[in-house]
Amino acid sequence: MRFNAETRSNRGGSLVFSPRVLCVLCVSALSSLLPGGLYGQQLTCRNGRCERVINGSVPAAARLRIRAHGPVTLQGGTVPNLTYTVKITATARTDAEARRIVLMSAVRVESGGPWTVLNTPGGPVETTVSVKASRLTAVNVTTSDGAVQVTGIEGQVDVDTGAGEIMVDRVRGDCNLTTGGGHIRCGQVGGALKCSTGAGKVSVDSVRGEAVLATQGGDIYAREAGGVVRAETGGGGVHIGTAGGPVTAISGGGEIIVEKSGGIVTLRNMAGPVNVGTAAGVRCDSASGGIRLANISGPIRVATSMGSINATLYGSNVADSYLATGNGDITVLIPSNLGVTIQADNTMADTLRRIISDFSAVQPRRQGTHVVAAGTVNGGGPVLQLAATGGTIFIKKQ
Repeated sequence: MRFNAETRSNRGGSLVFSPRVLCVLCVSALSSLLPGGLYGQQLTCRNGRCERVINGSVPAAARLRIRAHGPVTLQGGTVPNLTYTVKITATARTDAEARRIVLMSAVRVESGGPWTVLNTPGGPVETTVSVKASRLTAVNVTTSDGAVQVTGIEGQVDVDTGAGEIMVDRVRGDCNLTTGGGHIRCGQVGGALKCSTGAGKVSVDSVRGEAVLATQGGDIYAREAGGVVRAETGGGGVHIGTAGGPVTAISGGGEIIVEKSGGIVTLRNMAGPVNVGTAAGVRCDSASGGIRLANISGPIRVATSMGSINATLYGSNVADSYLATGNGDITVLIPSNLGVTIQADNTMADTLRRIISDFSAVQPRRQGTHVVAAGTVNGGGPVLQLAATGGTIFIKKQ
């Protein structure tokens, strides 16, 4: 054995080791006593900070549960067995104290039943976990603090972190994702999706089932959902691309956009514009902000305290509808194949020009301080009520 300047002989002829050499020897000794599954450890210390890296491998069950105290990364369907790397970090006043803390911190792996359970130490240490596994049909990850990334899972995924970003992709089952604060990013989800973050964005590429998306403050974006969508943000915008079912979107302040919905769209916005593309009907309450509706084939119940409304009716199934604004204009475009009965009322109107109609059967007249217009369009049909205060109501041919 060859020694460098970190070793020396004392007067009795025995060797004296520096703390650094002792540390290396301790790790070497520990490696010979590793419990089953562990195949390597590394320990480094500097300036009162020690890091211990533990590597291990065990036969994997179809279900995996991880209990951690820091960031977690999991890749499913990549290796035959379950392999893991856990980095344990401790900070103390001296290297010796930090070393003692990390050496007393153990990683526990329990397997043998339907679940493999990986537990990492907490308390005075931080952990970073990286896991690769074979085919997994269920995953449950809980960490007190830190980002979580999960990919390539055949079944359900449940993630709960005290604070940190969550990213999942290529999950065939349902997903339940919760973080105390951080961005939630979802790629491909084959089942239903439920997301909740205390503060941060929620972005979804594709979810086949129902999607429930919530943030206390941040934008929500979902490109494609196969079922019902419910999105709620305390302060931020909501943008839904395509939804196979009804959509409910609530914002404390921000723009709401729903491009296409296979059902009724229900919206509530405290402050900000609203834009709905294609839908089977719309219900909307807005404290302030313009509302734009296009290709609406079902009932419309829309009211805003302040802002203009622009609506294009579509098809032949429009039911009784109501559009009202406390301060703004209303513009309605009616196609030639759609019959409706118009009832328009503009309060506090100073001129007959406060209602302008392209249809001869629907022309304005005075009624006290109001300007009103009523009549049938294209043979009549469901009632379309239009109510404005001070703005102008436009009834147009499409």
